[in-house]
Amino acid sequence: MAIWEMTSLLFAPKKVFRSIYHHKRTQISNQTKNTWHRPDPSFTYLLSFFMLLTGLAWSIATTYSLAGIIRLTLIYVCVHFLAISLLIATAAYFFVGRLLGPGIAGLPGRRRQQGLFVQAEDKEQLEFGYCFDVAIRAFFPVWVLLYVVQFVLWPLISTKYWISLLVGNTLYLTAFGYYFVISFLGYNTLPFLHHTQFLLSPLFACGVLWFASLFGVNIPHLVGPLFKLGAGSAEISPATR
Repeated sequence: MAIWEMTSLLFAPKKVFRSIYHHKRTQISNQTKNTWHRPDPSFTYLLSFFMLLTGLAWSIATTYSLAGIIRLTLIYVCVHFLAISLLIATAAYFFVGRLLGPGIAGLPGRRRQQGLFVQAEDKEQLEFGYCFDVAIRAFFPVWVLLYVVQFVLWPLISTKYWISLLVGNTLYLTAFGYYFVISFLGYNTLPFLHHTQFLLSPLFACGVLWFASLFGVNIPHLVGPLFKLGAGSAEISPATR
């Protein structure tokens, strides 16, 4: 199931949240625990394992120190993935639930009467577990593009040519675009949230920043050190490894 979700998140992310809706319908028909959160940790475990592998790859390419390799690998799993996902899920639980949740006036305009697939039900509330589900699923394309593809293309995007700037900056635009679209789909599935289209507003800012960056700001050069943060002092560039 986790492998299917990961593949679908790249090519047809709406299918993932459609399956969550059907999971919810099954719970109702079977009179089991009625929750939008899917208590199956396989996605988290599998993506943590993938982060472990990419952490090893980045750390081996950036340091000769065994301690640095172990430290950077743990940072990838515990900080880059789990801690940041928990932080974003916590922020979404309070702010999305407060601004777009049921029984709250929120932004002006008519309230949405249905979700992506289903009519709203009474007394439903945004769950923290579901916010974490959305956060880790939105992170998967970011892992593919910034932790795997960027690592493979680093000899190209680490150079000072304009084509390197274009490829690298577009990679970041695509990764963050995926993140915001999947987050929107996740919350738009919930029928009791309204004005969820505002979750897409960061896409406009990303597009503007991407266009402005083409005039000389190389995003991978600025963000790249964060991927090596914690490796220690004995570092080398992945481009020259």
